[in-house]
Amino acid sequence: MCVIVWLAVDNPSKEMRLVRFGAFEANFTTGELRKHGIRLKLQEQPFQVLKLLLLRPGELVTREEIRQRLWPSGTFVDFDNGLNAAINRLREALGDSAESPGLIETLPRRGYRFIGALHEHAASGGQSLLPAYPRAKVQEVPVGARHAAASAREAKSVAVLYFESSGGSKEDEYFRDGITEDIITELSKISELWVLTRSAVVAFRDKPTTASEVGRQLNAAYVLEGSLRRAGSQLRLTARLVHTDTERSVWAERYDRKLEDVFAIQDEIAQSIAKALKVMLSDEEKRAIAKTPTADIQAYDYYLRGRQHFHRHNGFDFARQMFARATIIDPGYARAYAGEADCCSFLYMYFEPLEADLKEADAASRRAVELDPELPEAHASRGLVNLLKKRYGEAETEFEAATRLNPKLFEAYYFRGRTSFSQGKLEEAAHWLEEASRVNSEDHMAPAILRMVYTALGRKADALTMSSRVVQLLERYLQINPADANALLRGAQCLVALGHKERALQWMQGVQNIDPDEPVVLYNVACTYAMVGEPERAMEYLEKMPPRGEWFKGWAEHDPDLDSLRNDPRFQALLKGA
Repeated sequence: MCVIVWLAVDNPSKEMRLVRFGAFEANFTTGELRKHGIRLKLQEQPFQVLKLLLLRPGELVTREEIRQRLWPSGTFVDFDNGLNAAINRLREALGDSAESPGLIETLPRRGYRFIGALHEHAASGGQSLLPAYPRAKVQEVPVGARHAAASAREAKSVAVLYFESSGGSKEDEYFRDGITEDIITELSKISELWVLTRSAVVAFRDKPTTASEVGRQLNAAYVLEGSLRRAGSQLRLTARLVHTDTERSVWAERYDRKLEDVFAIQDEIAQSIAKALKVMLSDEEKRAIAKTPTADIQAYDYYLRGRQHFHRHNGFDFARQMFARATIIDPGYARAYAGEADCCSFLYMYFEPLEADLKEADAASRRAVELDPELPEAHASRGLVNLLKKRYGEAETEFEAATRLNPKLFEAYYFRGRTSFSQGKLEEAAHWLEEASRVNSEDHMAPAILRMVYTALGRKADALTMSSRVVQLLERYLQINPADANALLRGAQCLVALGHKERALQWMQGVQNIDPDEPVVLYNVACTYAMVGEPERAMEYLEKMPPRGEWFKGWAEHDPDLDSLRNDPRFQALLKGA
């Protein structure tokens, strides 16, 4: 998450004297920080750190640079403690947090970066170089309360590393991955814990690293690591919870059980971690953790195979087959029905809009909710089907149920944001997509759409912030998924928004070697060409697309990336024929 804002100052050597960001105003002449015009108590050292960061927005300011400027040799014995204390005081004053930074980002062992959106004023009362853009109204929370809440969440944050496959074959990795992800899911049911999502930890899978290093990079107070091996009907699993600051184990256990005891093991791990971190589980949380999704281990095996392929690019069709087999073996397996529904919905939405897929998604999602009305994923799957069928009210009801049952469920917030966007409710879309980004800070899809929403709302500074954040997230994501054409295109669009046209075209060129004929790829290529001022090429790609149905029309009608085509009769004809 990084914003790059270049300030066009007439005299570059003349230092800025008054900088505004959000509700804050930093006066470099008087050394004052104000919020809504009210002066905040902030010591000189933290203010000087803030000044260094504000003078170079979007850039890394190293710890060594800060030391040379503010802690010259011989003036402060313990520089590390002094700087850490200054950053903590600064974040407290700004209501910011290290775990989910909105203004100051920590780059572990390197330094800090200011990632907020700036609009700068001269102290003499000159014109603003970057105008202030309207922001959605939010309820203000006192700085101290916000900092305390962020600190409490940080104190009980857990990253679950993918378990090592001890002596297992490469083909058995789906089982190892599935068990790890299920443990993440079980821990996420505990409201007092903040558990890093699968997308946050997948980059560390099968890579040599230490728990403390992972904790520093992900800003997690604890890391769960371990190993897993199955042989016939036997399962051996070891797990260890490490405090990342001290590198000491706070809990460890080894389980030698029958394979069918896998759900009991997951329950025991979640309960043990809660106890180790002094978390009192509610009766509702205990019931949710103890709930067994299926009594048939073979059905569970097919479910895990399906989930592995679901996470792969272009793996939805095979994943659907695996989920369907699981439901044949266990007709009461609600999670498998939800997985089958999602595969069919994604095939309909991202590939070819076959009514048979949408019909199957409709039936499977309905069955999932009937079997387990308390399963949040079932309601999210049902909501997505309703979105594709343009039953927007029913979709919102299902997403509301999903987030009530699991306030940390990314998909429910994300697709609710898409539901609002499809109806042209841009402020609502921004709210739900911001919530999606909050619960999964490593996801790039919600910020990519947020960039579009902010653009449509005229919030240009926020759109720049999101564009930079998406590019940063994608640079990490594409190292793991280099063949994701749509991810490359999302990045290209954000690079265009940032003014990096040539680099955007390089990213887009890579798509031609992957799968240029997918409908969503064609759409995103068209958007990119429309953004760079090549309407003819944009129309060429839009006209290659197969009919997309009413849901596509609702999306394209509100997409600001296609604004340059609005008056083109060919574009208008496409919308009418959608």
